[in-house]
Amino acid sequence: MNDYDVPAGIDVLHVFCGPDGRHGNALGVVRDGRRYPDNESRQALARKLGFSETVFVDDPERGTVDIRTPGLRLPFAGHPLVGAAWLLDVEVLELPVGDVPARQDGEFTWITARPEWAPPRALERYASVAEVEALTGPPPGEGWLYVWAWEDEAAGRVRARAFPRRDDGIDEDEATGAAAMLLSAELGRALNITQGRGSQILTAPAPDGTMEVGGRVLLVVTS
Repeated sequence: MNDYDVPAGIDVLHVFCGPDGRHGNALGVVRDGRRYPDNESRQALARKLGFSETVFVDDPERGTVDIRTPGLRLPFAGHPLVGAAWLLDVEVLELPVGDVPARQDGEFTWITARPEWAPPRALERYASVAEVEALTGPPPGEGWLYVWAWEDEAAGRVRARAFPRRDDGIDEDEATGAAAMLLSAELGRALNITQGRGSQILTAPAPDGTMEVGGRVLLVVTS
């Protein structure tokens, strides 16, 4: 065991770190998915680890991965794919929704996906950054909520926070690539998002309707 209390054979990454290398969303990566061969064992591990998502690598060369929250399997998610692309150093990740191209660009790792692959999220605009930062927990209501405000509209800078509200022990998601994609698609422009305590997510829409999502990745526990 280690500071993250994870079993041997599991790496822990921080995805979408800030410019100073701090923050980011923790991600568990099981490099050898064969160690957890069925749905029950994978879901049990994801619950035990307690990260917002855990990735099981089923084929490291082809980039075939399986994404789990503590409560369910996800066909697509942003921060697990950015993290997996960085760790596996592959050009394509294979997901149930389709192939996800990936690339490295200096300190940033990028994936390209379609916004419609992202699970639905309510996107709620607040009047000011101060209102977003003043939240002490999930606002009342049900369903996944992404609250945001312009920090600098001309520059595309956004302040955001994310609340899954799904009773799986994750009160707030530190950095959420899928929600960033949806917001960028709704606004029709590239964004530079500061989420959670200080994580950074970049988005860039493409003419064909796809979206690039990028950020910094840091390895904090290696198996």
